[in-house]
Amino acid sequence: MSDSVTLPETMRALRVHEYGENPSEVLKLESIPVPEPGPGELLVRVAAIPLNLNDMERVNGRNMMVRPELPSTPGMEVMGTVVAAGPGGDGEVGRRVSAMPKQAVGGFAEYAICPAVSAFDVPEEIALPDAAALYFPFHLAWIGLFDRAGLQAGESVLIHAAAGGSGSAAIQLAKDAGATVFAAVGSAEKVDLCRELGADHVIDTSSEDFCEVVLEATANRGVDVVFDNVGEAVMEKSIHCTAYNGRYVMMGFASDKSVADEKLIVPRRVATGNIHLCGVLLAYADATMGPMMKKAMGWNFIPAERGAEIQREIVERVLNKRVRPVIGNVVDFEELPGALEAMRDRKTTGRTIVTTGLG
Repeated sequence: MSDSVTLPETMRALRVHEYGENPSEVLKLESIPVPEPGPGELLVRVAAIPLNLNDMERVNGRNMMVRPELPSTPGMEVMGTVVAAGPGGDGEVGRRVSAMPKQAVGGFAEYAICPAVSAFDVPEEIALPDAAALYFPFHLAWIGLFDRAGLQAGESVLIHAAAGGSGSAAIQLAKDAGATVFAAVGSAEKVDLCRELGADHVIDTSSEDFCEVVLEATANRGVDVVFDNVGEAVMEKSIHCTAYNGRYVMMGFASDKSVADEKLIVPRRVATGNIHLCGVLLAYADATMGPMMKKAMGWNFIPAERGAEIQREIVERVLNKRVRPVIGNVVDFEELPGALEAMRDRKTTGRTIVTTGLG
């Protein structure tokens, strides 16, 4: 290890030994050895753990792209301080970062191994818990709105699940860019938040048809961009209200993850819509790993340099108070299983941040 500091031999971690539906029953608090970083890897002392809906897959064993061996430690995002680096990591120790753990697991612990390409600097000026709430939602929103959809001032965007992490980030980034925002939420309780964040039209889908609202407000033209975190449940109506030459951005599959790897898209429906269909995978790679993954799997990873650029843009906007992270709940490490259940049951707004006390 390079420039390592004195570390404990063991750490607390929440681990899965067998899959199940209830995190409070499945996640076991254990003491396990602190891992050691290899080449291109960092060891992060975790100050905070932002919860993500996809963390549930590592608990219940359902649809996931990479299935870890059990027992495993879920957790696909952490924020903390680099305390050790593998060979070639000179100068990394001491960085305050938001990071994705190796293979998107290992984050529900006091220390996590993270690829250097997926770790981005967070300045001290942004305090916890805000510092822990920037990475996934704002990177996803930025990539979807700007890198994929090319959203411009004067255009319009429909944002599904708008009160969630990436949805609330997308509202703010779209408004900051000068777009008109239609925010769709699943309950009346989430309407006020979206209005506060600047949405021009807020649609409570429990009592309103978002497609009808969009078409009426746009004189039956539709929106230029659809930012879809929900997937199958809203896809047909969303395409129906996408404008000519509009961009439909597939951000996630919250309504039914089981269809994520199924034949879902009807080609003629895309053709008759005269729209662009865009995909987003939040995964960064360096100049060596990117081509290897392309050859092996056909996937396109985002260059790590682009991730660093996006992080700088986000940090600048946060420091200038142009955007802000939306945090619904902050809990202690021991409360993580219950907090994950609340997210699973759609009882959360914005991000849930778990603190470890290691600051």
